[in-house]
Amino acid sequence: MELRHLRSFVVTAEELHVGRAAGRLHLTQPSLSRQIAALERDLGVELFSRVRRRLGLTPAGEIFLASAKDLVRRADQAVTDARTAERGELGTLRLRFVQSATHDALPRLLGAFRRAHPGVVLNLETMTTLRQIALLRAGEIDVGLLRLPIDEPTVATRVISRDPLVVALPAGHPLAARARLPLRALAGEPFVLYTRASGPSVHDAIVGHCVAAGFTPRIIQEAADVQTIVSLVAAGLGVSLLIAPTPPSAQDAVVYRPLTDRLPRWDLALAWPAASTAPVLVRFLAVAGEAY
Repeated sequence: MELRHLRSFVVTAEELHVGRAAGRLHLTQPSLSRQIAALERDLGVELFSRVRRRLGLTPAGEIFLASAKDLVRRADQAVTDARTAERGELGTLRLRFVQSATHDALPRLLGAFRRAHPGVVLNLETMTTLRQIALLRAGEIDVGLLRLPIDEPTVATRVISRDPLVVALPAGHPLAARARLPLRALAGEPFVLYTRASGPSVHDAIVGHCVAAGFTPRIIQEAADVQTIVSLVAAGLGVSLLIAPTPPSAQDAVVYRPLTDRLPRWDLALAWPAASTAPVLVRFLAVAGEAY
């Protein structure tokens, strides 16, 4: 049973006139009649009857018409969906992101992409840079938002922001009264930091900056995510150094202060398999280029 035969049947059933149906289908009348006859042979039933030279549907034809219309509609939709997916306007985008991207970059990118391509399903999950690199290398995700530097030749990157470290202080802390702080002002303070397992480069860099400023940070608590760190700072357990932009917090709980030290900034980058030509990825990168 061929799709073109089904389409010819549906149009003929709608017109109940071979000449008009042939005109709609851009076929000759003999060609249309052969297609209807072939469909009837495939089904083993008669679909049309002629009474006093008028074309009509048989009981079997009336029952078959609803299913035939549905099959033709679904086939047309499948073609449309395939062509739309080829343009990157349908499908699924598998995106992973570091938590520090959730306060500005992620909502900006996703908002712009959703407005441009509402038909694409977003598969999202927070993930460390190291884990993202492994999945990008394996082709198991389409794009990541991660922190540079990385050393992976199969992964392409594009920097979208360069973010500073800032101090997080309990709102009632004596240093909170100052607009800016030198890093050495935190010597002797208890620290709440990222666990090294969740981000060794960030953890090691913060400790290294403190040592360069003349002290070793006294780490009394570690946490895997920034929101937990902020909650612990708000509870008065210690101070912290975080990559901006920072999560929102009530001013009577935690305050953020910039550093006077000239420290390297942290590059936030889009990353994707360098060999990928997936249409949905191409569309996302184009939207990202406009957003940044």
